Amino acid sequence: MLKPLESTARQGLDIITMQKIYLASDHAGYELKEALTPFLRERGFEIEDLGPHTFDQSDDYPDYLFLLAGKVAQNKGSFGIGIGGTGQGEAMAANRVKGVRAAVYYGGLEDIIKLSREHNDANVLCLGARFLSAEEAQSAVELWLSTPFSGEERHLRRIKKLDT
Repeated sequence: MLKPLESTARQGLDIITMQKIYLASDHAGYELKEALTPFLRERGFEIEDLGPHTFDQSDDYPDYLFLLAGKVAQNKGSFGIGIGGTGQGEAMAANRVKGVRAAVYYGGLEDIIKLSREHNDANVLCLGARFLSAEEAQSAVELWLSTPFSGEERHLRRIKKLDT
């Protein structure tokens, strides 16, 4: 189980210490966002739900993902989880904000999740609600939050290039 705000060894890796997790979605991701919120709170994470707060078919992902990305960029050490139909548009919106590195997951190999943290120091995870069950999304989020950045020079060099 994840333990935020403290360092704990898990299979030789330190679990990431969390300041805050921001959540946002569009209409297609609303239901999954609502399922992930209590899942994360029950594990002791501080959550800020940036919306939407009610289901509205006309919600557009950029409205919520720009807000999420801005919060993550302003609050170093925080993380964001954006949820949409595929997660693709959400990641595209988030990645337009300097300092944000959004990864996409909508199923498949879990190595995708781990490498987004280990190699890319992803601080936003965008999930595809049309392709993931609530349980699969919970497992993906737990793995993502428990995987630290490797800090290797080659990865630091590449990330620095993204932020210039």
